[in-house]
Amino acid sequence: MTRFPEPGNPMFTGSIVALVTPFTDGGDPDYSALDALVDFHLRERSDGLVVAGTTGESATLGQAEFEQILTAVVRRVNGAIPVLAGTGSAATASAVEHTRRAGGLGADGVLVVTPYYNRPTQSGLEAHFNAVADASSVPVVLYNVPARTAIDLHPATVQRLAAHPRIVGIKEALRDAERIADLAARGGPDFIVLSGDDPSCLEAMERGARGVVSVAANVVPAAMHDLCRAADAKDWGRARQIDGRLRALFEALALESNPIPVKWALFEMDRIGPQIRLPLTPLAESCRETLRRCLRDLRLIPEC
Repeated sequence: MTRFPEPGNPMFTGSIVALVTPFTDGGDPDYSALDALVDFHLRERSDGLVVAGTTGESATLGQAEFEQILTAVVRRVNGAIPVLAGTGSAATASAVEHTRRAGGLGADGVLVVTPYYNRPTQSGLEAHFNAVADASSVPVVLYNVPARTAIDLHPATVQRLAAHPRIVGIKEALRDAERIADLAARGGPDFIVLSGDDPSCLEAMERGARGVVSVAANVVPAAMHDLCRAADAKDWGRARQIDGRLRALFEALALESNPIPVKWALFEMDRIGPQIRLPLTPLAESCRETLRRCLRDLRLIPEC
């Protein structure tokens, strides 16, 4: 039975982990490591998981791999927290098909990125997302990340899309507090705005975001959960304390393109292997000690 967020009690809030996809030495998805990661996030109180998003190397996953990874995560989570599947595509027909398939495989919702490379107009974006939502059996969260897609989903377009009964929120990756406030105001009280940027997520929550789709939560899930919980309670002193402790980590996870640093951090923590799919390559040797020092300071790896 499909779950939809209830008014006033939204499903997709808090610290939602942009889950990495671990690979074996042979380059296949590592399902044993994936199960262990899911268990880690359940223990550490993450509020949700995104499967096959940018951090999960969605662009390099085949359709069968996507389906097998999503099935494995849904089975392991077993309803404990929501699972969002990344189903966006440059082609509307593909995004529709991926979305339908994700709903059939048990995803609680889908995260749909703006169609990249094509650079559609705002009317084209509106038509694209409405087509996806019309075909979906589960809630749809829009995803705006102009740095990767070369297209910006404008707040006025989001406001029109929010009228669709299956479009329940947006992950906004622009580091712009005024944009967050505008989206929250336009969407109304039941439309969920999520930050897509760890370094500015606290500021975003101060301006109306209800959580973050977080890369850092792969590494420090409990801390990101606590940060979001404090922000939701408007305990801004506590939230700023946690955010301050994590600033160096946020910076280290941006040393190279995501998910290169976060996968290396998890490798240093002995949670996954070092494998990453081309055209991405493992973290440069020159960056590794900076990341290790940050992990040591947070007591995530031993001093020696």
